Amino acid sequence: MTTRRQRQVAELLHEEISQLIQHGTRDPRLGFITVTGVDVSADLRMARVYVTVLGDKADAQSTLEGLTSAAGYFRHQMKQTLSLRHIPELRFKLDTSLEHGSRIEELLDTIKSESDQNENLPEGESGD
Repeated sequence: MTTRRQRQVAELLHEEISQLIQHGTRDPRLGFITVTGVDVSADLRMARVYVTVLGDKADAQSTLEGLTSAAGYFRHQMKQTLSLRHIPELRFKLDTSLEHGSRIEELLDTIKSESDQNENLPEGESGD
């Protein structure tokens, strides 16, 4: 269960990291990135940053490598702008929830279309 302080720090990190990625980096590996969420450990020493990347798996992997190498830079910048005693260690993870949602939506559409086809068959016939 997350505490109020964890949620506050996570929100603060989310905003700051989003701004740094958008305006503070020039790494060509960092293409179209969206920070979708941040989870902070109970001791506020580690933050898991979830990102989505526009592109294929190779682009996503390259972007994660770029973000991992820029983590020290992000922490340094945040140390100068945020009033936190400790800036958490940043670990970047690819957020696949959008892909899972799309896959579920696709499966539901398939089931619906099969159901509609079976309803249109005359009695006694099956779609198998």
